[in-house]
Amino acid sequence: MAELWSWWVKAGVTVGGGPHGGGGEVPLEIVTLQNLTELSLANNNLTGRIPNALFNNSKLELICLCMNQLEGLLPSSIGNWLPNLKFVYLWDNELDGIIPSSISNASKITELELGANNFFGSIPNTLGNLRHLEKLNLVNNILTRDSLSLELSFLTSLTNCKNLTTIMLADNPLSGTLPNFIGNFSTSLEEFVAFNCNIIGTIPTGIGNLSNLMTLNLDDNKLVGPIPTTIRGMRKLQGLNLHHNRLKGIIPNDICHLRNLVELHLNQNELLGAIPPCWGSLSKLQKLSLESNKLTSIPSSLWSIEDILQINLSFNSLSGHLPSDVLNLEQVVNIDLSWNQLSGDIPTFGGLCPLENLFLAHNKFQGHIPQLFDMLISLESLDLSNNNLSGEIPKSLMELRCLKYFNVSFNRLQGEIPSGGVIDQFSGLSFMGNRALCGPTPTTSSTL
Repeated sequence: MAELWSWWVKAGVTVGGGPHGGGGEVPLEIVTLQNLTELSLANNNLTGRIPNALFNNSKLELICLCMNQLEGLLPSSIGNWLPNLKFVYLWDNELDGIIPSSISNASKITELELGANNFFGSIPNTLGNLRHLEKLNLVNNILTRDSLSLELSFLTSLTNCKNLTTIMLADNPLSGTLPNFIGNFSTSLEEFVAFNCNIIGTIPTGIGNLSNLMTLNLDDNKLVGPIPTTIRGMRKLQGLNLHHNRLKGIIPNDICHLRNLVELHLNQNELLGAIPPCWGSLSKLQKLSLESNKLTSIPSSLWSIEDILQINLSFNSLSGHLPSDVLNLEQVVNIDLSWNQLSGDIPTFGGLCPLENLFLAHNKFQGHIPQLFDMLISLESLDLSNNNLSGEIPKSLMELRCLKYFNVSFNRLQGEIPSGGVIDQFSGLSFMGNRALCGPTPTTSSTL
């Protein structure tokens, strides 16, 4: 078997990975090398089981067999004979069975990556014995909580790992609650990712103790209750992802203390009331998603976040006018304010050259379509349908050469639909429901 591979072997140092597409099983003659310290065979289309002999090598420091097609169980005694093992990379295979609790006997492990496999059963509480652990990746398996408690008790045990920086649990049916002990993690913790884990209950108040956390991702769960005000303690947070849960209540002003936020996703919850006026202080914010809540008003300070790229406030109960201050968003690419109760004239948006998508449908906007829309040279989608707009469709819109989607249906527009240029590519569906519009071609006029 070994002759099929281009091996570089230096006893006591490393065994380099085989060529891409090598195939076959892990060669036994390689894993039994007496002085082997590192084995890296990533992305080689390896099949079959991992030889048990590999886990009996007391000198081994690194195992990297990720991105293969390996299958079968990990031996129940996996960590008993690996006193020097530090790095375990077995992600993206077809391994199954439980994660043996004995893996914690390999006490020097700093990175344990078992994601994208078929492991099932509960996550062992013994992982908390890996006192040097820095990174834990168990994403995309079939792992659950300990059946003896509704609480995700393994998280409590992991608070013993004082060097832990990353916990990744996403896409597992954990079906439990977050313990308040989550706040006892060391300040070393920077990333906690547990989306789509069927996590229930409330967000514990202790989470605010994670003062060095940079990413918190709990979206696509079943969390209820309010966003805790203690969140203000997470001053280094750059990404807050809580969307698609069942969170209720107002958005706390405490989020305004998260001055390093780059992404904020609270969409698809049951949040209500006003967007906090102090959000203008979130000067680093680039992506904001608040759609599908019950929010009622937009603070003028929101339009002062000059570097924001994406804003989605659709499917709320927002009312009021859009101020000309929206022109401060000189970097914005996507704006979606559709399905609200916004009224008044539509601002020109004329100076927002990077703007690619503008959705204002299903509101109460009135007045004319701004003439200066032709300055939106990057615009690909423009939806102004289901408002109270009147007047003619500006001929200047024909200059929007990047436009791929256009809809002004169900307004009070009048006059002739401009012909020529980019407008010609759109069917009558884009103009229907405007009784005073007339089309220059049968394809448009017959469907108005």
